[in-house]
Amino acid sequence: MTNHTPGYQRFFAELKRRRVFRVMAVYGIVGFVLLQLVDLAVPALLLPEWTYRFVALILLLGFPVAIVLAWALELTPDGVRRTVEAAPGELTEIIDAPASKRWPAGVLALVGMTALLAGVWYAGRQSATSGAGDPTIADAAAGVSSASIAVLPFVNMSSDPEQEFFSDGISEELLNLLAKIPELKVAARTSSFAFKDQNLEIPEIAERLNVAHVLEGSVRKADNQVRITAQLIRADDGYHLWSDTWDRSLENIFAIQDEIAADVAEQLKVTLLGKAPTVEKTDPEAYSLYLQARQLHQLGTAESIEQSIVMFQQALEIDPEYAAAWSGLASNYDWQASNGQRPIDEGSTLARDAALRALAIDPEQALAHAALGRIAMTYDGDLASAARHLERALALEPGNTEILVDANVLNRTLGRLERAIAISEFTVSRDPVDATGRFYLGLNYFYAGRLDEALASLESTLRLAPGRTGVPALISTVLLWKDDPQGALVAIRQEPSETWRLIGLPMVYHALNQASSLVTSLVHLARSVRIRPGRTSSSRSATP
Repeated sequence: MTNHTPGYQRFFAELKRRRVFRVMAVYGIVGFVLLQLVDLAVPALLLPEWTYRFVALILLLGFPVAIVLAWALELTPDGVRRTVEAAPGELTEIIDAPASKRWPAGVLALVGMTALLAGVWYAGRQSATSGAGDPTIADAAAGVSSASIAVLPFVNMSSDPEQEFFSDGISEELLNLLAKIPELKVAARTSSFAFKDQNLEIPEIAERLNVAHVLEGSVRKADNQVRITAQLIRADDGYHLWSDTWDRSLENIFAIQDEIAADVAEQLKVTLLGKAPTVEKTDPEAYSLYLQARQLHQLGTAESIEQSIVMFQQALEIDPEYAAAWSGLASNYDWQASNGQRPIDEGSTLARDAALRALAIDPEQALAHAALGRIAMTYDGDLASAARHLERALALEPGNTEILVDANVLNRTLGRLERAIAISEFTVSRDPVDATGRFYLGLNYFYAGRLDEALASLESTLRLAPGRTGVPALISTVLLWKDDPQGALVAIRQEPSETWRLIGLPMVYHALNQASSLVTSLVHLARSVRIRPGRTSSSRSATP
């Protein structure tokens, strides 16, 4: 080897002589295979999800160590010893060898490094897609997760039928408590409660909700005493994994719910990455009023919302520091402002004040952050503030479908259609029989130009909620874009809302080249328009 031989050639020749390339190739390929085995073992052995990332990190950190050891040491018949200096002419022989003998070692080393980095990248991708703040459709694509559950409405065993709000409320509170565990997939309330009073077997309900387990039970309340029975059922064979009964006073109702949630997590072998969530404690009478207010809110009528406000206010008279009640009050005021039941300025101000009061008491009130996000988005027009509040809300309760709907609307408003679609698909996977979620998904598909998927989702919406206002009108619009005006005419005639029919019919008649019908429909539309002076309230509903 002459003194004019480039230094990099001598360096690579030394790497080959010391078999560093071989070690890199073997380490990378073996590491890649090991990562594949770990990926298979995690779900099979119910290991925590971070196991794969942990092994990938160890392999990545061990890679430079293996290279250093390969450089410094060599394996001989007498054992491992420090690598000796190259003999005279040994490196020259390697450098002057034909390319067919020089390149294979380097190529194999490159293959090994690529394989290892691919495995590590996959670990990072798994971590990103399972993050709480950016839900994806991974759950839906992966089939039924073993760490999945639906909480069915507990049966009211009290002598007073009016106490059903209490059993339903306990069920919803347990559902919300379990949904705060990011490692657990929990079917949303709309879907779980859709099977109330239906004579369906557990396996059929679980299949429709795409869950592996079901929690059911009963509540008997008499004066200040309560008996709660709960049982966890494996859906595929109906096997009872666990059951228990609590006879306590109402003062202990919160401890019972905490115990049930902890037992469910233990039975499903859910590894908590943080502290276990617990119920916010308050006065038993205030809690009873809170449950009634929540049930009234779920009815979603003008009368029920007004009654819900009264119940929340009564609960706050008993416990002014009850953060969850302040959050519920904020949601009600926001609902009234959005639906014309209260002047928008007044409703938005009341909602904001209630949400801020909730956060002053408990900064981790997810629904209060969500309310502030909606107000910022639809009333203030401050999308940056809306994004901050909704991001915080999702970080606190990643599986809350109410918050996911708001995040979906924000992303669509920002033009981030693919993210809005991902959120909608995730929401549908958690709440599969909720018509609203499928409507939003169809709307997002339509805006993204995915017309066939939009049509399928909107048709599913009508199957779940026949006669839902606005859906036939949107289906008609989708069919117009698909160049099917005749189908669009059939759809718009099925629209229950006269307003949407009057808007949609002129477009359809224009596409059909029916001039006389077009003129007639435009006249009807013009007659229906009422122009009023002054500022109109901003609409917070998703319009087709």
